[in-house]
Amino acid sequence: MTTSFPPGFRWGVATSAFQIEGATTEDGRGPSIWDTFAAVPGTVAGGDTGEPAAEHYHRWPQDLALLTGLGVDAYRFSVSWPRVQPAGRGRVERRGLDFYRRLVEGLREKGIEPFLTLYHWDLPQALEDEGGWRSRDTAHRFADYAALVHAELGDLVDHWTTLNEPYPCAVAGYGEGRHAPGAKEGHGALAAAHHLLLGHGLAVQAMRGQAAPGHRFGVVLNQSPAVPVTESAADKAAAARQDTLLRRQFTDPLFGGRYAPGLTAMFGAASDFSFRHDGDLATIGVPLDYLGVNYYYRLHVADAPPREPDPARRTAADIGVDTTRLPDVPRTGMGWPVEPEGLTEALVALHNGYPDLPPVYVTENGCVYPDRSDFADYERISFLSDHLAAVRDALNAGVDLRGYFAWSLLDNFEWAHGYKHRFGLVHVDYTTQRRTPRASYRWYRDFVAAQR
Repeated sequence: MTTSFPPGFRWGVATSAFQIEGATTEDGRGPSIWDTFAAVPGTVAGGDTGEPAAEHYHRWPQDLALLTGLGVDAYRFSVSWPRVQPAGRGRVERRGLDFYRRLVEGLREKGIEPFLTLYHWDLPQALEDEGGWRSRDTAHRFADYAALVHAELGDLVDHWTTLNEPYPCAVAGYGEGRHAPGAKEGHGALAAAHHLLLGHGLAVQAMRGQAAPGHRFGVVLNQSPAVPVTESAADKAAAARQDTLLRRQFTDPLFGGRYAPGLTAMFGAASDFSFRHDGDLATIGVPLDYLGVNYYYRLHVADAPPREPDPARRTAADIGVDTTRLPDVPRTGMGWPVEPEGLTEALVALHNGYPDLPPVYVTENGCVYPDRSDFADYERISFLSDHLAAVRDALNAGVDLRGYFAWSLLDNFEWAHGYKHRFGLVHVDYTTQRRTPRASYRWYRDFVAAQR
């Protein structure tokens, strides 16, 4: 493993704004859909909210020191849209932009490459009140926001990611109701998925039109290959439906120049697809400089009857698939199957399926296990080691991989799970905000050092 990765391969860790920053009402920040969602009783485990998170907004120098100690040469983070543009349009909050400038200046001083993500799920609530991602206008507001941040930080940031994981934004947020904004819709979720992609394309066009030489633009997608639980035709068809919903709904328009075959047949009763306009595919499919892949687990699926008998009333997640039947394999503390080969499978499938695929980074990969008092998280070390071997296998299979980012630097607000689950290489005591590196932090530090 010490000599398996090519020269120039980037090593990093990742975080996101809402999950670590805290300070949700400070310095002019506006409310996001996650602030609103978390305030509703029963939506987030333990009644947790974005406060205090890891107080990164005030403790970022301490976290920068942790990055330096880790020895990584890249850091993936996100900008909070409502922190820099509280209403999602119009007025700009200079204090928010100044915070991100201080952060990226600090990264540059330490020789750490910033990988900036513009949207990691925290839509300004003011835009949700106007329809959110169901509305085509939100795609245009996102492009304006992207151009604004790019103009402000483009002298310090070369790597620009538009969206993190549009699938959960659209399907979990607007279809299943388990993520913000908590909607359970058919047409609305499909429109949200389309407008997220449209916003991505418009944002890349806007930024590229003002970019300096060397700026690179990409998007991040979660990839969970669907595996049929039996060899029956019905279960194989269920796996194909799941793959269309989670993966091809996004990869085909981005890299294949088409809408995913079978999508309209799956949702004909739920949507007339009138949100698709002439020219949208060309905008969505704007050439990219990289693709980020987030991988945590495979989905083992079986055919099942839709939960809602009336097709016109089904949500976008109700596609006649049962994903609850897990194989007899090790699982993380969240119950997710540990199958590193799924990462290789996902990367090779993208490589083989899209001839014009840009270079790829693994932008999130991590796990949760119960903590020991001494923070000796040997299960996480094993998880990382096995998945890095899977990355090596994908490289050997010809995938143009350029880097790996572990999730996550810090324990954080884990969305609907609140603070129950901890992904961090560094433990955070949310009462004292003390940071304590786990054994996995030291293991990853030593592993990265061995690649140099």
